Amino acid sequence: MALLVALVPLVSCKKAPGEGQRRTVEDAGYAMTPADFLRAAESDDIKAMEAMIAAGMGVETVDGEGRTALHAAAGAGSAKVAAFLLDHGLGIDVVDQAGRTPLMEAVLKADPEMVRYLLRQGADPSLKDTGRYKPLMLAVKEGRSEMVAELAPYVRQDLDDALLAASILGEADVIDELTNYGASIYARVEDGRTPLMLAAQHGRVEAVEMLLDIGANRFTMDTQGRIAADLAREAGYEELGDRLAGEPTEGDFELSADDALAEDMVSEVEGGQAAVVDGNGSTSPAGDEGTGDASLGSGEVAMIDPEGEQRDASVAEGEGPIGPGGDDSRGGATVTRRTGGAPELEGVIVGGGPAEVPETAVRTDAIAAAGDAGAERINPPVVMRAYRQSELPLRVESTSTDTAVVQVVGGARHEVVVGATVPGSTLKVVRISRKMQSGKENEGVPVEVSVVTVSDERTGVARDLTVGLPALAHEPVALVEDASTGKYYVARTGQRFRTAGGDDFLVGDVRPNQIVVENLKTGETRTILLSGPRG
Repeated sequence: MALLVALVPLVSCKKAPGEGQRRTVEDAGYAMTPADFLRAAESDDIKAMEAMIAAGMGVETVDGEGRTALHAAAGAGSAKVAAFLLDHGLGIDVVDQAGRTPLMEAVLKADPEMVRYLLRQGADPSLKDTGRYKPLMLAVKEGRSEMVAELAPYVRQDLDDALLAASILGEADVIDELTNYGASIYARVEDGRTPLMLAAQHGRVEAVEMLLDIGANRFTMDTQGRIAADLAREAGYEELGDRLAGEPTEGDFELSADDALAEDMVSEVEGGQAAVVDGNGSTSPAGDEGTGDASLGSGEVAMIDPEGEQRDASVAEGEGPIGPGGDDSRGGATVTRRTGGAPELEGVIVGGGPAEVPETAVRTDAIAAAGDAGAERINPPVVMRAYRQSELPLRVESTSTDTAVVQVVGGARHEVVVGATVPGSTLKVVRISRKMQSGKENEGVPVEVSVVTVSDERTGVARDLTVGLPALAHEPVALVEDASTGKYYVARTGQRFRTAGGDDFLVGDVRPNQIVVENLKTGETRTILLSGPRG
């Protein structure tokens, strides 16, 4: 009995489980509360968090708003704690009471490095909070263009919607980033309004200026025939409407030639220094007919005309955005530029044989290249860099045997007979015919449509304009980049190209935000999304 009594004091001196860790927590200036657990996460204080967990705090502990320590770390940019929590089993896409994930918290509060880290760890950028906002839309809403640059390669399918939203909100810097990564200025809402129209309708002057700078057409019409100026005036923004208005000039009616399109798109991708264009929209003198020698000097762009002969087009000298001969490494993609000017442009083919594209597609889609979350790796033979669709400031409304009724922007309807010229333009009506045509407008079912063939008396280019549809100055084209070599060429619907491995591809469709290609050997059809200059 005496021995038992003697042992009692010894047993009572033992510390309770976690008592030492609790003391460590207190010595570090924290209490064992959810609020302080999150505060330690914000402070990147792993030592305190380890002590709290050892003392009984669960890694999944939340505060009164349902926020976890990972939310706190993500918002504060505490990368060490974020890694610590993920290593301890906390889910990367855990949501708080507002439905927000740590990625969303980082988009709203942190820096691009934290967003980049979470994406690489597998954070899902497609989730929505209770307000139905995805991370990208939160970045747009808050005007965080630097976050757009991180998110865009992962959510290309959302970029057009984001651009429309940014145009309404007037976020010019966000618009710039979105279009650099593949958002299309040709995107439309259901009634045909474009980003420029939406920005004008909401009086967003800076957004309007940005969209015009990157190629938006002020004469594009919605389904009611209204242009951006009309929408601005209807909304009470008279001064902005006046700036966007004005009668179209003869140059606005010009039907574009292939070489001008190619140079313009390369210039767009390369920061505006690839081609010299005069005030009338005409390219600088192309020089003499080439000999077919594909070796070009600094400051030249290689182009192939419809007969397959090469011509040399002068371009501006000077350094590119990265520097002469430099590589722009961003989001896992490398863009190679030629020293002293524009990159090589190959395969502008309207007829003739297929363009050669090396099989070794070392470039991967930015989604796969940037992330380590098991995203499917896509290795397309080409990367879509730009799209061009120039809309004429007119629409053909109806036809009879020898007369076309043409609505010109800012003017009255004109009845133009075959052989006559559309007033105010250099477009001559050559013929009126009917043909079977299928497209998105009729869900791919062939229907008979009226077609007016016009010829530009200045350029000699001819186009078929379909009644009731937007009148385009040229066939929709995409600038695509060889995924291995970084060389460019122009792709059109129906064009074929062949890889060095012997696979033939057919361009099935060219759209504002994607091209569809079919491997003629395997029958596989692949959609390649617009990546933009930086994507």
